[in-house]
Amino acid sequence: MPPPTAAITAIATCLPATKVTNADLSQRLDTTDHWIRSRTGIAERRRAAGENPVLSMAASAGAAALEAAGCHAVDLVMLATSSPDRPSPAMAPQLASRLGLGFVPAFDISAVCSGFLYATNVASSLIRSGSFRNILIVASEAYSRILDPDDRATSVIFGDGAGAALLTAEETPLGSTVLAGDWGSDGNGCDLIRVGPVDDCGDAARNYFAMSGPEVYLRAIDTMSKSVKAVSERCSWRVDEIDVLVPHQANERIIHAVAKKLSMSAGSAVVSLEKTGNTAAASIPLALAHAITAGALRVGDRVVMTAFGGGLTWASTAVRWGEVELAEVEL
Repeated sequence: MPPPTAAITAIATCLPATKVTNADLSQRLDTTDHWIRSRTGIAERRRAAGENPVLSMAASAGAAALEAAGCHAVDLVMLATSSPDRPSPAMAPQLASRLGLGFVPAFDISAVCSGFLYATNVASSLIRSGSFRNILIVASEAYSRILDPDDRATSVIFGDGAGAALLTAEETPLGSTVLAGDWGSDGNGCDLIRVGPVDDCGDAARNYFAMSGPEVYLRAIDTMSKSVKAVSERCSWRVDEIDVLVPHQANERIIHAVAKKLSMSAGSAVVSLEKTGNTAAASIPLALAHAITAGALRVGDRVVMTAFGGGLTWASTAVRWGEVELAEVEL
């Protein structure tokens, strides 16, 4: 028998019910709806509530993905997050328990905005090796808890949310087959995207998210473009043969710049951040859900997902699109 293929068979998302609009932010920050939209493409973002929002959103998205696929057991659970409810222990085991999945192996992946694709690349390799048949990947982020509320540069960009995917071993591919992956890191750029003290005020200091915006902007465009080309070559695709590009939803200008650098039309790239903002690791599954709902993904399409995040990390995954169940819930 030939080795099984790894296929995405279900996608699910979970967004908090609370919306924060640009108008809401302009009431307390030196900003306007026009300023935010023109620089980011974002109109609103969601804000999670409760003591354990990352786990709660992850559980809702994970349960929805399993239900959509009609799957009641998995062999492995991975949770991608860079904003965990607490730094230790890892959250994936708690997620597996909450979902009633028994004593399966479970671990976290902290690759910031690249986390979902890191997990996808790991899962597809494990499935092709024959070690596992059903793997649940969940990406969940609550960046609202690590943002400086007075920092206009970051507080307008990020939103909270979660997305999940079920990857399944298929001898006869029906789902969206994972064909190849590309990924890498550069620790020399670790301080460009970080969480740490914002000042030296002793007890008054808070650990907030910070980003060197201009340099990250340029690095993201260059790195994601190169990664898309690399993963396309591994599939023997020309870049102009890619039907749909699903990039990390960091900033609308970055998305369009990546498409332009790849000589792709702007319409080939999925843009979904207007209503969610940048949801870090969760942005790729949220973008996939948006594309499915909009009818932008058709069976047989050549699809490349790509992301760039803190670490620095980056990843791309090439998929031949197939039949994928979709579920979307609010919390």
